[in-house]
Amino acid sequence: MHPRTQATFAELERADWFAAVGVVDTAAAVVLSSWPEAVAHCGSSAWQDLMLEARNQYCERLVERSQERFSQWNEIVVPLKALTMPLVARKTTDVCARHQLPKIFVGTVQWDILHVCMEAEYADVYPPGFYASQAYWYVKGHFPCGWQGEFPNGKLIVY
Repeated sequence: MHPRTQATFAELERADWFAAVGVVDTAAAVVLSSWPEAVAHCGSSAWQDLMLEARNQYCERLVERSQERFSQWNEIVVPLKALTMPLVARKTTDVCARHQLPKIFVGTVQWDILHVCMEAEYADVYPPGFYASQAYWYVKGHFPCGWQGEFPNGKLIVY
């Protein structure tokens, strides 16, 4: 794992995820007021499609810049997944139990955090983007969970 990925992982590890959910502390995003709203947004096909498209666009840029490096994706993603899944479990277990959150919530967080680390790992080939911006919100204690408007215009939705 690249040192910048280790630093990203360490920052995520130190952060108090979900500590600011529902707190309106930004004008840069739409801030929701409840877990049911957040779960509805994160489970929507529009958000799931946007997250997949963000990953696909990033992969396309990697292929354009270095097909050789992109060919290592699976060799990199497997050990990163082995690190990120336990991190996500540690960070989500209490909030899931407290609010009876569904599997789609944990799945969304796992996807985000894995791809935050993948963007860090490949930052020398193509700069981090969508998922690095997701990490910002986790570190601030929010849960990024949707988009208002026609992407890329509009605003991120967080809880």
